[in-house]
Amino acid sequence: MYRTGETMTTTAKTKKLADIGSPEDDNARDYVTSFARGLDVIRTFTRSKPSMTMSEVAEQADMNRAAARRFLLTLVREGYAQFDGKYFSLNPKILELGFSALASMNLPEVVQPVLNDLAEKLQESCFCVVLSGDSCVYIAAAKSRRVINASIELGGRAPAYCMSSGRVLLGALNDRALDAALENVKLVPVTEKTVTSKLELRSAIRDARTRGYSVVDQEYEIGLRSISVPVADRSGAVIAALNVCCPSPRYTIEEMMQKVLPVLLDSASRITQALPH
Repeated sequence: MYRTGETMTTTAKTKKLADIGSPEDDNARDYVTSFARGLDVIRTFTRSKPSMTMSEVAEQADMNRAAARRFLLTLVREGYAQFDGKYFSLNPKILELGFSALASMNLPEVVQPVLNDLAEKLQESCFCVVLSGDSCVYIAAAKSRRVINASIELGGRAPAYCMSSGRVLLGALNDRALDAALENVKLVPVTEKTVTSKLELRSAIRDARTRGYSVVDQEYEIGLRSISVPVADRSGAVIAALNVCCPSPRYTIEEMMQKVLPVLLDSASRITQALPH
């Protein structure tokens, strides 16, 4: 996760599934299952699994091989994926899907100056994150003047359950949506510190909801602590999270609470105030 002198900027906005209903409710006639399953296939590709066989994609997306094959070959034909004879992987063209949404939003223009100021004050890598399914998607970032910075690629994803930003965003879901998210998630131990108990995870998410922030200690990468707070729009709805990555040699958890959290909360408030009504 640590690289030298890199920055990534863009943005996205996630529509909660609970807001549009599910196939079981009155909106079933408006739900296109095949489209949803195609999105499931796209989401199987992650930073840790950038290329997979058809069988691996089918397993990750919880569908049969024939269905996975159809979706994958469609992505290849449309230029969103490539196939080398054994492995499928996404092409950069897939980012166009996100850019189309970004072009119609003003969040990037609001977030980036605040992130730049935050990184300058703290001299740590700072990110803006949204929730997409069971993943955190990094949509904007600012680096510090330090030689070594925590770097996330444009549109990079990480499992929400072991990220402080993920727990903040999961905590913003209504109870029904949160139950659905926790029912389907697979808690894989990314490090020896990763929470793998759903009961313990639910407690951490509720704490994040109550306190208005979340701290995660080396659950995603040893040597890296992180702290996140929610970003709300003018109506009070949480639309993103602000995240600061703190290398453990530089910050204890107590120091993060004392030095980072107040600045982070102020930055989130500045973004909310700058958003249009």
